[in-house]
Amino acid sequence: MILKEKVMKVLDTVKDPEIPVVSVVDLGMIHNVSVHNDRVTIEVMPTFSGCPALEIIKRNIELAVESIPEVNSLSVAFIRHPIWTTELVSEKGKQELKKFGIAPPEDRVEGEWHVPCPYCESVYTTMDNIFGPAACRSILYCKSCKNPFEAMKPVSS
Repeated sequence: MILKEKVMKVLDTVKDPEIPVVSVVDLGMIHNVSVHNDRVTIEVMPTFSGCPALEIIKRNIELAVESIPEVNSLSVAFIRHPIWTTELVSEKGKQELKKFGIAPPEDRVEGEWHVPCPYCESVYTTMDNIFGPAACRSILYCKSCKNPFEAMKPVSS
C-alpha cells in the first residue's frame, strides 16, 4: 500500500468529536492530501468558521497520521477556499448521520427547507430552533412520530 493510501485509511478513523459516528473523510472535510517522500501535507475544510471542535479535529488527524511509521513530517492546515458544503458529505456519511438521529443534508435545497425525520422519514416536521447544539446543526420536531431531532444545516456553493 502506498503512503497516500495509508494516510487516507487512517483519516477514515478520525471522527468528528461532535458527531462521533462519522469520519472527517465522510463529512467531506479532507480537501487534499499530498505526499512527497516521507512528508505529508493535509488540507482540511472546516464545516463552519469558528467551529469549537477544529483544534480537536486537527490534533486527532495529527495523532492518526503520525502513527504511520513512514511519516516523518506532517503539516495539517485548515483552508478557507474552497469552502466546505453539505454536498461534500458522502453517502456513507449521510447514512451514518441518519442512524445517529441527525437528518443528513439534502443534495440541493431549492426554496423552503423540508427536512425528513431520520426516524420515520416523514416530512411533516417543523423547525424548533435554527441554532442547534453545534453551529452546523438545527433542532427540529417530527409531528408524525413525535420525536425531536437534529438536522445538518444546508450549506451549498
